[in-house]
Amino acid sequence: MLSEGMLQGCGSTMAELLKAIGLMSGTSLDGIDAAILDTDGVNLAVAGPVLAVPYHPWARAMLHEALAAASQVTPGAPIPGAIVKAERLITDAHADAVRHLLSEAKLEPAQIACVGFHGQTILHRPAERRTWQIGDGKLLADSIGIPVVNEFRLADVKAGGQGAPFVPLYHQVLTRGMDLPVVVVNIGGVANVTYVGANEELIAFDTGPGNAALDDWALKHTGEAIDRDGKLAAAGRVDQGVLEFMLDHPIFRKPPPKSLDRFDFPMAAVEGLSPEDGAATLAAFTAAAIGKSQEHLPEVPHCWIICGGGRHNPVLMGELRARLKPKVITAEEAGWRGDFLEAEAFAYLAVRSIKHLPLSLPSTTGVPYPMPGGHLHEAANRN
Repeated sequence: MLSEGMLQGCGSTMAELLKAIGLMSGTSLDGIDAAILDTDGVNLAVAGPVLAVPYHPWARAMLHEALAAASQVTPGAPIPGAIVKAERLITDAHADAVRHLLSEAKLEPAQIACVGFHGQTILHRPAERRTWQIGDGKLLADSIGIPVVNEFRLADVKAGGQGAPFVPLYHQVLTRGMDLPVVVVNIGGVANVTYVGANEELIAFDTGPGNAALDDWALKHTGEAIDRDGKLAAAGRVDQGVLEFMLDHPIFRKPPPKSLDRFDFPMAAVEGLSPEDGAATLAAFTAAAIGKSQEHLPEVPHCWIICGGGRHNPVLMGELRARLKPKVITAEEAGWRGDFLEAEAFAYLAVRSIKHLPLSLPSTTGVPYPMPGGHLHEAANRN
């Protein structure tokens, strides 16, 4: 479904605005989010049309195969066929999404300055200075006739940063004009927070699992890719013993910056629970992990703004409201589009990339200094 947003951010209207498209396929493997953004890459971001394209079950299965294969690949080894096939799949799917979005928005490729192509993360091991997002940037650029920026995280990780979270600079733009500090919470496959302080100080880190574990649990026990409307979790009871065991993970005692891979939290602890109790416990685990982020913040925020797919789960939202103070609101209540913020962000970051501006900071990823990044692919058939 195509929709259009409102003016976001603030700044001089004399700034040069570039029209960019952002593409995001998150660790939840649910599909592609695409968003058009007019931005100067600094202060201004005007949200335009958006499009969501869900993956077919067979596509999700192929991506799961690529995830499994990536965990076995050593640096320099040949790339398994499962990953090669998955990369072509998602590149073609993203090209189709761009064409559809442009058609619905009645825009031509020549009107778009660049596309920010996040790709699909299949491995994230920053301690080994490895992060892997599949997606062929050159093929995409040639397919759509628009320059493409990809490999956003690579320079950060190679320099010793965590390579995540990567949306905080966009959160900073969105929160201008608000009573600060605020915390923006993104609940995708992995959950993360961005603290925006009174002087626009940024602190960001991954908090723990987001939707990925609960989605996998729901698929296993119900055949649905998500716990739709939190119905499975709502029918269960939280196993406090299992919850406390999972919250004893050392990652929660580690100060930020920190980031996580989708599979950093083995779900063996919930395997003996009923489908309902397992879902309830996993929802509570995600919320409790986010709650623990409060231990690492310099001030109590005025509010917590919840973005990403997790905000659609009423059980998870109830758990968050019980744990986060003083108040919790959704992205929509803040005037944002919670399902498309990451796509918007990668349009914003693509413009920053082509302007050679930093994409990450020491306080958001632990990188040694403000770090530019991204790889620009010119389109062979650019008009």
